[in-house]
Amino acid sequence: MPAPENIITRTRHQARAERARATRARIVEAAAPLFVREGYLDTTMAGIARAAGVAVQTLYLSFGSKAAVLEAALGAAADDAPIECIEHLGSEPDGRAALLRYAAVTTRAIERQHALDAVLRAAAADPEPAELLDRMRRAALAVHARAVDELAEKPGFTTQISVQRATEIVGALLSPEAYGLLVVTSGWPAADWTEWTSRHIAADLFPGDPA
Repeated sequence: MPAPENIITRTRHQARAERARATRARIVEAAAPLFVREGYLDTTMAGIARAAGVAVQTLYLSFGSKAAVLEAALGAAADDAPIECIEHLGSEPDGRAALLRYAAVTTRAIERQHALDAVLRAAAADPEPAELLDRMRRAALAVHARAVDELAEKPGFTTQISVQRATEIVGALLSPEAYGLLVVTSGWPAADWTEWTSRHIAADLFPGDPA
């Protein structure tokens, strides 16, 4: 049986860890709208600390840098639905239908992150945001690669281009940049963008006549 002092120490550590998690969550919640409203460059660590009701020292101890706060905010806005969708693509026999399903789920994920993603892209001249943006793009492409691997098993998948090229096509069209241009700037309904995107991807990935 553990000694009483060990139980007390463990309980204190657990309570301290829970307080730290709650503090980080409060900081992220306060920082996200601040980044969207002020932009990355004009958002200061002091401003984030003030909005979150914590000391600046606490903010630095929790995150270390402003870029790390933005990364955490993006992570909080992230949606695992595309990954979960990929796990079920195998049950859809029709490649075009599977592609449309993946595009619709990905659209919703992009919607959740788009405002903060735009903040990040606008700040990409700064080295830390640039490195974060590169990591996020590579992570997104890795998810698309998993989806394309599933789609490549469907009847009618192209033999004219490589799986790598197919992944790059999906990544280009199902991207925050394309969403921003057509949905945010041009005012397309998200459903229209999803249909247009999946149709154009299908033209390359499933070039035969639709069933």
